[in-house]
Amino acid sequence: MASNRAQGGVTDISAADYPNQENVLSRLRVAAKSGVENQENINPKPSNRTVLGVLQNNQRSRPHLQRGAKQGTSSQVLSCKNEDSGKGFAERAGSKQPAFQIHMDEPDGACTKKQVSKTKSPSENALALHPSVTRLRQPLSTIDISMDAGFDSPMDMSIVDAEEKPVNTNEVTDYAAEIHTYLREMELKCRPKAGYMKKQPDITNSMRAILVDWLVEVGEEYKLQNETLYLAVNYIDRFLSSMSVLRGKLQLVGTAAMLLASKFEEIYAPEVAEFVYITDDTYTKKQVLRMEHLILKVLSFDLAAPTINQFLTQYFLHQPVDSKVESLSMFLGELSLVDSDPFLKYLPSQTAAAAFVLANYTLTRGSWSRALVDVTGYSLEDLMPCVTDLHETYLNAARHSQQSVREKYKGSKYHEVSLIEPPEKLFLN
Repeated sequence: MASNRAQGGVTDISAADYPNQENVLSRLRVAAKSGVENQENINPKPSNRTVLGVLQNNQRSRPHLQRGAKQGTSSQVLSCKNEDSGKGFAERAGSKQPAFQIHMDEPDGACTKKQVSKTKSPSENALALHPSVTRLRQPLSTIDISMDAGFDSPMDMSIVDAEEKPVNTNEVTDYAAEIHTYLREMELKCRPKAGYMKKQPDITNSMRAILVDWLVEVGEEYKLQNETLYLAVNYIDRFLSSMSVLRGKLQLVGTAAMLLASKFEEIYAPEVAEFVYITDDTYTKKQVLRMEHLILKVLSFDLAAPTINQFLTQYFLHQPVDSKVESLSMFLGELSLVDSDPFLKYLPSQTAAAAFVLANYTLTRGSWSRALVDVTGYSLEDLMPCVTDLHETYLNAARHSQQSVREKYKGSKYHEVSLIEPPEKLFLN
Protein backbone atom coordinates (compact mmCIF):
# COMPACT_ATOMS: atom_id res chain seq x y z
CA MET A 1 0.00 0.00 0.00
CA ALA A 2 1.22 3.55 -0.75
CA SER A 3 1.72 5.56 2.43
CA ASN A 4 0.62 9.19 2.28
CA ARG A 5 2.01 11.28 5.11
CA ALA A 6 1.58 15.05 5.24
CA GLN A 7 4.51 16.92 6.69
CA GLY A 8 4.66 20.68 6.29
CA GLY A 9 2.16 20.59 3.45
CA VAL A 10 4.14 17.98 1.39
CA THR A 11 2.85 14.44 0.95
CA ASP A 12 5.44 11.68 1.38
CA ILE A 13 4.82 8.91 -1.17
CA SER A 14 7.02 5.81 -0.97
CA ALA A 15 8.40 4.90 -4.41
CA ALA A 16 8.94 1.27 -3.36
CA ASP A 17 5.18 0.70 -3.47
CA TYR A 18 5.10 1.19 -7.25
CA PRO A 19 6.34 -1.33 -9.86
CA ASN A 20 8.10 1.28 -12.01
CA GLN A 21 10.01 3.34 -9.48
CA GLU A 22 11.94 5.54 -11.91
CA ASN A 23 8.84 6.61 -13.83
CA VAL A 24 6.97 7.40 -10.62
CA LEU A 25 9.79 9.51 -9.22
CA SER A 26 10.18 11.42 -12.46
CA ARG A 27 6.45 12.16 -12.54
CA LEU A 28 6.58 13.39 -8.97
CA ARG A 29 9.55 15.67 -9.68
CA VAL A 30 7.84 17.19 -12.72
CA ALA A 31 4.60 17.70 -10.76
CA ALA A 32 6.42 19.26 -7.81
CA LYS A 33 8.43 21.56 -10.10
CA SER A 34 5.36 22.73 -12.00
CA GLY A 35 3.47 23.23 -8.72
CA VAL A 36 6.25 25.46 -7.36
CA GLU A 37 6.37 27.48 -10.55
CA ASN A 38 2.60 27.95 -10.54
CA GLN A 39 2.66 28.96 -6.89
CA GLU A 40 5.37 31.56 -7.55
CA ASN A 41 3.33 32.96 -10.42
CA ILE A 42 0.20 33.10 -8.28
CA ASN A 43 1.74 34.51 -5.14
CA PRO A 44 5.18 35.99 -5.83
CA LYS A 45 7.28 36.79 -2.79
CA PRO A 46 7.26 40.55 -2.17
CA SER A 47 10.57 42.30 -2.43
CA ASN A 48 9.80 45.55 -0.62
CA ARG A 49 11.21 45.24 2.87
CA THR A 50 12.76 47.56 5.40
CA VAL A 51 16.38 46.73 6.16
CA LEU A 52 17.71 46.59 9.71
CA GLY A 53 21.21 48.01 9.99
CA VAL A 54 24.14 45.80 10.91
CA LEU A 55 24.81 45.57 14.63
CA GLN A 56 28.38 46.74 15.16
CA ASN A 57 30.46 47.96 18.05
CA ASN A 58 30.88 51.71 18.49
CA GLN A 59 28.55 52.40 15.61
CA ARG A 60 27.99 56.14 15.29
CA SER A 61 25.86 56.21 12.16
CA ARG A 62 23.37 53.70 10.91
CA PRO A 63 22.92 52.83 7.25
CA HIS A 64 19.80 54.41 5.82
CA LEU A 65 16.77 52.15 5.88
CA GLN A 66 16.04 51.09 2.35
CA ARG A 67 13.17 49.47 0.53
CA GLY A 68 13.73 46.42 -1.60
CA ALA A 69 17.46 45.86 -0.93
CA LYS A 70 19.64 43.80 1.41
CA GLN A 71 22.74 45.13 3.12
CA GLY A 72 25.18 42.20 3.23
CA THR A 73 24.65 38.78 4.64
CA SER A 74 24.24 40.04 8.21
CA SER A 75 21.47 42.55 7.35
CA GLN A 76 18.11 41.74 8.79
CA VAL A 77 14.92 42.70 7.04
CA LEU A 78 11.44 43.91 7.91
CA SER A 79 8.21 44.48 6.02
CA CYS A 80 4.54 43.87 6.11
CA LYS A 81 3.49 40.93 3.91
CA ASN A 82 2.09 41.60 0.48
CA GLU A 83 -1.53 42.61 0.70
CA ASP A 84 -2.39 40.10 -2.03
CA SER A 85 -1.26 37.21 0.19
CA GLY A 86 -4.46 37.50 2.20
CA LYS A 87 -6.68 37.20 -0.89
CA GLY A 88 -8.21 33.97 -2.06
CA PHE A 89 -6.97 31.94 -5.00
CA ALA A 90 -9.87 33.02 -7.19
CA GLU A 91 -9.10 36.71 -6.60
CA ARG A 92 -5.39 36.33 -7.35
CA ALA A 93 -5.96 34.27 -10.48
CA GLY A 94 -8.65 36.64 -11.73
CA SER A 95 -11.19 33.86 -12.27
CA LYS A 96 -14.67 34.84 -13.47
CA GLN A 97 -17.68 34.44 -11.25
CA PRO A 98 -20.44 32.20 -12.68
CA ALA A 99 -23.38 33.88 -14.37
CA PHE A 100 -26.52 34.27 -12.29
CA GLN A 101 -30.29 34.43 -12.56
CA ILE A 102 -32.70 36.63 -10.62
CA HIS A 103 -36.07 35.07 -9.76
CA MET A 104 -38.82 37.58 -9.04
CA ASP A 105 -42.09 36.58 -7.35
CA GLU A 106 -45.29 38.33 -8.23
CA PRO A 107 -47.24 39.76 -5.28
CA ASP A 108 -50.60 38.41 -4.11
CA GLY A 109 -49.85 34.83 -5.05
CA ALA A 110 -49.66 35.30 -8.81
CA CYS A 111 -46.81 32.78 -8.82
CA THR A 112 -45.56 33.94 -12.24
CA LYS A 113 -41.82 33.52 -12.43
CA LYS A 114 -39.72 36.03 -14.34
CA GLN A 115 -36.15 35.34 -15.20
CA VAL A 116 -33.55 37.98 -15.93
CA SER A 117 -30.44 36.29 -17.25
CA LYS A 118 -27.13 37.74 -18.29
CA THR A 119 -26.24 34.70 -20.44
CA LYS A 120 -27.97 31.53 -21.37
CA SER A 121 -26.11 28.44 -20.37
CA PRO A 122 -26.98 24.97 -19.01
CA SER A 123 -25.36 25.84 -15.66
CA GLU A 124 -27.78 28.74 -15.19
CA ASN A 125 -30.85 26.67 -15.94
CA ALA A 126 -29.75 24.27 -13.22
CA LEU A 127 -29.97 27.11 -10.69
CA ALA A 128 -33.65 27.84 -11.42
CA LEU A 129 -36.16 27.09 -8.67
CA HIS A 130 -38.55 24.19 -9.14
CA PRO A 131 -42.13 25.32 -9.92
CA SER A 132 -43.50 23.53 -6.84
CA VAL A 133 -41.13 25.53 -4.66
CA THR A 134 -42.14 28.80 -6.34
CA ARG A 135 -45.85 28.16 -5.70
CA LEU A 136 -45.18 27.86 -1.97
CA ARG A 137 -43.49 31.27 -1.75
CA GLN A 138 -46.23 33.70 -0.74
CA PRO A 139 -45.62 37.30 0.37
CA LEU A 140 -45.65 37.91 4.11
CA SER A 141 -48.73 39.59 5.55
CA THR A 142 -48.41 42.90 7.37
CA ILE A 143 -48.51 42.86 11.18
CA ASP A 144 -49.97 46.01 12.70
CA ILE A 145 -48.74 46.60 16.24
CA SER A 146 -49.30 49.88 18.00
CA MET A 147 -45.97 51.09 19.42
CA ASP A 148 -47.52 53.21 22.13
CA ALA A 149 -46.04 53.99 25.51
CA GLY A 150 -47.80 51.01 27.08
CA PHE A 151 -46.15 48.47 24.78
CA ASP A 152 -44.22 46.03 26.90
CA SER A 153 -40.96 45.66 24.98
CA PRO A 154 -37.83 44.02 26.31
CA MET A 155 -35.76 46.63 24.45
CA ASP A 156 -35.40 50.18 25.71
CA MET A 157 -35.17 52.23 22.52
CA SER A 158 -33.71 55.20 24.37
CA ILE A 159 -30.65 53.10 25.21
CA VAL A 160 -30.24 52.00 21.60
CA ASP A 161 -30.35 55.57 20.30
CA ALA A 162 -27.83 56.82 22.82
CA GLU A 163 -24.20 56.84 21.70
CA GLU A 164 -22.14 54.29 23.59
CA LYS A 165 -18.78 55.69 24.66
CA PRO A 166 -15.89 53.38 25.57
CA VAL A 167 -15.04 53.38 29.24
CA ASN A 168 -11.53 54.51 30.14
CA THR A 169 -10.44 52.91 33.39
CA ASN A 170 -8.26 55.91 34.17
CA GLU A 171 -11.36 58.15 34.20
CA VAL A 172 -12.96 56.25 37.10
CA THR A 173 -12.48 59.00 39.65
CA ASP A 174 -13.48 56.82 42.61
CA TYR A 175 -10.42 54.62 42.06
CA ALA A 176 -8.00 57.07 40.42
CA ALA A 177 -5.80 57.37 43.50
CA GLU A 178 -5.68 53.61 44.05
CA ILE A 179 -4.84 52.98 40.38
CA HIS A 180 -1.98 55.48 40.48
CA THR A 181 -0.64 54.01 43.73
CA TYR A 182 -0.72 50.51 42.27
CA LEU A 183 1.13 51.60 39.12
CA ARG A 184 3.79 53.31 41.20
CA GLU A 185 4.31 50.10 43.18
CA MET A 186 4.45 47.92 40.08
CA GLU A 187 6.97 50.12 38.27
CA LEU A 188 9.46 49.39 41.03
CA LYS A 189 8.89 45.66 40.66
CA CYS A 190 9.14 45.72 36.84
CA ARG A 191 12.16 48.02 36.68
CA PRO A 192 15.25 46.86 34.69
CA LYS A 193 18.74 47.39 36.03
CA ALA A 194 20.12 50.75 34.90
CA GLY A 195 23.71 49.59 34.30
CA TYR A 196 23.09 46.12 32.88
CA MET A 197 24.85 46.93 29.59
CA LYS A 198 28.22 47.08 31.37
CA LYS A 199 27.93 43.35 32.13
CA GLN A 200 26.94 42.34 28.59
CA PRO A 201 29.99 40.79 26.87
CA ASP A 202 28.97 41.17 23.21
CA ILE A 203 26.33 43.92 22.82
CA THR A 204 26.42 47.68 23.34
CA ASN A 205 24.05 50.59 23.86
CA SER A 206 24.27 51.49 20.17
CA MET A 207 23.11 47.97 19.21
CA ARG A 208 20.18 48.30 21.57
CA ALA A 209 19.33 51.68 20.00
CA ILE A 210 19.29 50.07 16.53
CA LEU A 211 16.99 47.32 17.81
CA VAL A 212 14.51 49.75 19.42
CA ASP A 213 14.57 51.93 16.30
CA TRP A 214 13.69 48.85 14.23
CA LEU A 215 10.85 47.93 16.61
CA VAL A 216 9.38 51.41 16.11
CA GLU A 217 9.20 50.63 12.40
CA VAL A 218 7.68 47.21 13.08
CA GLY A 219 4.94 48.88 15.11
CA GLU A 220 4.23 51.33 12.30
CA GLU A 221 4.21 48.64 9.59
CA TYR A 222 1.73 46.47 11.48
CA LYS A 223 -0.28 49.41 12.93
CA LEU A 224 0.38 48.30 16.52
CA GLN A 225 -0.50 50.35 19.60
CA ASN A 226 2.13 52.61 21.13
CA GLU A 227 1.70 50.71 24.37
CA THR A 228 2.88 47.54 22.59
CA LEU A 229 6.19 49.23 21.78
CA TYR A 230 6.71 50.40 25.37
CA LEU A 231 5.98 46.93 26.74
CA ALA A 232 8.34 45.26 24.26
CA VAL A 233 11.21 47.57 25.24
CA ASN A 234 10.51 46.91 28.92
CA TYR A 235 10.65 43.14 28.32
CA ILE A 236 13.94 43.49 26.42
CA ASP A 237 15.62 45.56 29.15
CA ARG A 238 14.45 43.29 31.94
CA PHE A 239 15.60 40.20 30.04
CA LEU A 240 19.02 41.70 29.27
CA SER A 241 19.35 42.69 32.93
CA SER A 242 19.48 38.98 33.80
CA MET A 243 20.77 37.18 30.70
CA SER A 244 23.90 37.60 28.56
CA VAL A 245 23.06 37.73 24.87
CA LEU A 246 25.30 37.52 21.80
CA ARG A 247 24.76 40.12 19.11
CA GLY A 248 23.56 37.48 16.67
CA LYS A 249 20.63 36.71 18.97
CA LEU A 250 19.76 40.29 19.98
CA GLN A 251 17.19 40.70 17.22
CA LEU A 252 15.68 37.34 18.20
CA VAL A 253 15.16 38.71 21.73
CA GLY A 254 13.54 41.85 20.32
CA THR A 255 11.29 39.87 17.98
CA ALA A 256 10.08 37.54 20.73
CA ALA A 257 9.52 40.50 23.08
CA MET A 258 7.41 42.27 20.44
CA LEU A 259 5.44 39.06 19.92
CA LEU A 260 4.72 38.83 23.65
CA ALA A 261 3.75 42.50 23.89
CA SER A 262 1.41 42.11 20.90
CA LYS A 263 -0.31 39.13 22.50
CA PHE A 264 -0.72 41.09 25.73
CA GLU A 265 -1.93 44.40 24.26
CA GLU A 266 -3.34 43.95 20.75
CA ILE A 267 -6.81 42.73 19.84
CA TYR A 268 -5.52 41.07 16.69
CA ALA A 269 -1.85 40.31 17.25
CA PRO A 270 0.33 39.37 14.25
CA GLU A 271 1.01 35.66 13.96
CA VAL A 272 4.35 34.06 14.73
CA ALA A 273 4.97 33.57 11.02
CA GLU A 274 4.75 37.34 10.54
CA PHE A 275 7.51 37.91 13.08
CA VAL A 276 9.64 35.26 11.37
CA TYR A 277 9.04 37.04 8.08
CA ILE A 278 10.10 40.49 9.29
CA THR A 279 13.51 39.09 10.23
CA ASP A 280 13.92 37.91 6.62
CA ASP A 281 13.76 34.33 7.92
CA THR A 282 16.94 34.89 9.91
CA TYR A 283 15.30 32.84 12.66
CA THR A 284 12.86 29.97 12.47
CA LYS A 285 9.43 29.80 14.02
CA LYS A 286 10.74 27.30 16.55
CA GLN A 287 13.53 29.66 17.60
CA VAL A 288 11.09 32.56 18.11
CA LEU A 289 8.77 30.41 20.21
CA ARG A 290 11.64 29.03 22.31
CA MET A 291 12.92 32.56 22.96
CA GLU A 292 9.40 33.64 23.88
CA HIS A 293 9.27 30.81 26.42
CA LEU A 294 12.66 31.80 27.84
CA ILE A 295 11.64 35.46 28.19
CA LEU A 296 8.49 34.42 30.05
CA LYS A 297 10.52 32.31 32.47
CA VAL A 298 13.08 35.05 33.10
CA LEU A 299 10.34 37.66 33.64
CA SER A 300 8.39 35.24 35.86
CA PHE A 301 5.36 35.88 33.61
CA ASP A 302 5.05 39.46 34.96
CA LEU A 303 3.97 41.18 31.75
CA ALA A 304 1.70 43.95 33.07
CA ALA A 305 4.48 46.49 33.45
CA PRO A 306 3.57 50.20 33.91
CA THR A 307 4.91 52.31 31.05
CA ILE A 308 5.54 55.95 30.22
CA ASN A 309 2.46 55.85 28.02
CA GLN A 310 0.20 54.83 30.93
CA PHE A 311 1.47 57.58 33.22
CA LEU A 312 1.12 60.21 30.48
CA THR A 313 -2.52 59.21 30.08
CA GLN A 314 -3.11 59.82 33.77
CA TYR A 315 -1.33 63.18 33.71
CA PHE A 316 -3.46 64.34 30.78
CA LEU A 317 -6.60 63.60 32.80
CA HIS A 318 -5.46 65.58 35.84
CA GLN A 319 -4.20 68.54 33.82
CA PRO A 320 -6.03 68.73 30.47
CA VAL A 321 -3.95 70.12 27.59
CA ASP A 322 -4.52 70.42 23.85
CA SER A 323 -3.82 67.54 21.50
CA LYS A 324 -0.56 69.04 20.24
CA VAL A 325 0.94 69.06 23.74
CA GLU A 326 -0.17 65.46 24.16
CA SER A 327 1.48 64.41 20.89
CA LEU A 328 4.73 66.22 21.74
CA SER A 329 4.75 64.53 25.16
CA MET A 330 4.35 61.14 23.49
CA PHE A 331 7.14 61.97 21.03
CA LEU A 332 9.52 62.86 23.86
CA GLY A 333 8.52 59.70 25.73
CA GLU A 334 9.43 57.51 22.74
CA LEU A 335 12.71 59.36 22.24
CA SER A 336 13.67 58.24 25.75
CA LEU A 337 13.17 54.59 24.73
CA VAL A 338 15.96 54.66 22.15
CA ASP A 339 18.80 55.59 24.50
CA SER A 340 19.17 53.40 27.57
CA ASP A 341 21.75 55.81 28.93
CA PRO A 342 20.68 57.92 30.81
CA PHE A 343 16.96 57.12 30.89
CA LEU A 344 17.02 53.65 32.45
CA LYS A 345 17.97 55.23 35.75
CA TYR A 346 14.61 57.03 35.85
CA LEU A 347 11.27 55.44 36.61
CA PRO A 348 8.57 55.52 33.90
CA SER A 349 6.48 57.90 36.05
CA GLN A 350 9.43 60.31 36.24
CA THR A 351 10.22 60.17 32.52
CA ALA A 352 6.54 60.67 31.68
CA ALA A 353 6.37 63.68 34.01
CA ALA A 354 9.53 65.14 32.46
CA ALA A 355 8.10 64.66 28.95
CA PHE A 356 4.88 66.39 30.01
CA VAL A 357 6.76 69.33 31.56
CA LEU A 358 9.05 69.80 28.54
CA ALA A 359 6.24 69.53 25.98
CA ASN A 360 3.98 71.89 27.90
CA TYR A 361 6.80 74.41 28.27
CA THR A 362 7.79 74.17 24.59
CA LEU A 363 4.31 74.91 23.25
CA THR A 364 2.59 76.97 25.95
CA ARG A 365 5.40 78.00 28.32
CA GLY A 366 3.40 76.21 30.98
CA SER A 367 4.86 74.20 33.84
CA TRP A 368 4.07 71.47 36.37
CA SER A 369 0.76 72.28 38.05
CA ARG A 370 0.00 72.06 41.73
CA ALA A 371 -2.64 69.43 41.05
CA LEU A 372 -0.05 67.12 39.48
CA VAL A 373 2.30 67.73 42.40
CA ASP A 374 -0.41 66.54 44.77
CA VAL A 375 -1.27 63.50 42.63
CA THR A 376 2.24 62.30 41.79
CA GLY A 377 4.26 63.52 44.75
CA TYR A 378 6.86 64.88 42.30
CA SER A 379 7.79 68.52 42.62
CA LEU A 380 9.32 70.39 39.69
CA GLU A 381 12.64 70.34 41.52
CA ASP A 382 12.47 66.55 41.77
CA LEU A 383 11.90 66.27 38.02
CA MET A 384 14.56 68.71 36.84
CA PRO A 385 17.41 66.14 36.40
CA CYS A 386 15.22 64.04 34.09
CA VAL A 387 13.87 67.15 32.34
CA THR A 388 17.43 68.31 31.67
CA ASP A 389 18.47 64.96 30.18
CA LEU A 390 15.33 64.79 28.05
CA HIS A 391 15.87 68.35 26.85
CA GLU A 392 19.40 67.43 25.75
CA THR A 393 18.03 64.43 23.84
CA TYR A 394 15.39 66.66 22.25
CA LEU A 395 18.04 69.13 21.08
CA ASN A 396 20.11 66.35 19.46
CA ALA A 397 17.19 64.36 18.02
CA ALA A 398 17.66 65.64 14.47
CA ARG A 399 21.31 64.54 14.51
CA HIS A 400 20.75 61.14 16.13
CA SER A 401 21.76 58.11 14.07
CA GLN A 402 18.31 56.54 14.65
CA GLN A 403 15.46 58.50 13.08
CA SER A 404 12.41 56.21 13.15
CA VAL A 405 10.73 58.02 16.05
CA ARG A 406 11.12 61.40 14.34
CA GLU A 407 9.77 60.00 11.09
CA LYS A 408 6.80 58.50 12.91
CA TYR A 409 5.84 61.80 14.55
CA LYS A 410 6.19 63.81 11.34
CA GLY A 411 2.76 62.55 10.29
CA SER A 412 -0.45 64.54 10.57
CA LYS A 413 -1.77 61.94 13.01
CA TYR A 414 0.63 63.38 15.59
CA HIS A 415 0.37 67.02 14.40
CA GLU A 416 3.92 66.88 12.95
CA VAL A 417 5.35 67.58 16.41
CA SER A 418 8.79 66.17 15.60
CA LEU A 419 9.32 69.19 13.32
CA ILE A 420 8.86 71.63 16.22
CA GLU A 421 12.12 73.29 17.20
CA PRO A 422 13.06 72.66 20.85
CA PRO A 423 13.73 75.62 23.16
CA GLU A 424 17.43 76.41 23.49
CA LYS A 425 17.18 77.00 27.23
CA LEU A 426 14.68 76.18 29.93
CA PHE A 427 13.33 78.77 32.35
CA LEU A 428 11.03 76.70 34.51
CA ASN A 429 9.62 77.89 37.80
